[in-house]
Amino acid sequence: MASSSSSTSCVFKIILGSSSASRRQILSEMGYDFTIMSADIDEKEIRREKAEDLVMVLAKAKADAIISRLRSNGFNQGGSEPTLLITADQFLHFVEVVVHGGAIREKPSSAEEAREFIKGYSGGHASTVGSVLVTNLKTGIQKGGLDIAEIYFHKIPDEVIENLIKEGSVLYVAGGLMVEHPLTSPFVEAIVGTIDSVMGLPKALTEKLIREALEKTPRT
Repeated sequence: MASSSSSTSCVFKIILGSSSASRRQILSEMGYDFTIMSADIDEKEIRREKAEDLVMVLAKAKADAIISRLRSNGFNQGGSEPTLLITADQFLHFVEVVVHGGAIREKPSSAEEAREFIKGYSGGHASTVGSVLVTNLKTGIQKGGLDIAEIYFHKIPDEVIENLIKEGSVLYVAGGLMVEHPLTSPFVEAIVGTIDSVMGLPKALTEKLIREALEKTPRT
């Protein structure tokens, strides 16, 4: 694990609890070095009615699973440098679901479902609800938060949708939604929020939670 000190003077290490390529990209853009672990939990077993509740619960479940594995592997948070675990859904403590027409959409279970999802966005809009959870493995402090963004689409041609399905990346993201994909981006009319939030890891929120997780536990 490499040390990082991007936005704070404290030297620390980061574990990204996600296998998401977009989250890896965003965290790298933020100037951090990190190692990767995935939670490998069955997200379908965890249900909540509200998207905001679901993403936070999933982020916590992923953190718990990774911490349990670290302990079973003999991980010991000693020394002066704390280790921060960042988790979320779509992999990381960053849990993301897509809300469309009042329904929560997670990763499509099939090409057919992904096709249905994307056709639903055509000429309409959707919103992403994402959570980030940062756990300080040295102090036990956990800091989490939510971030919401809205995406408005032009009409997406059927041939573009079929090419997205054939390419396959949309099968592994919440709601089959990849606004940054070169096939999708020309049909994005507007984003209310930030592109990094839509991609699964809002930079401003993540930086804020990192700073908060590094704060010393107040004396009682």
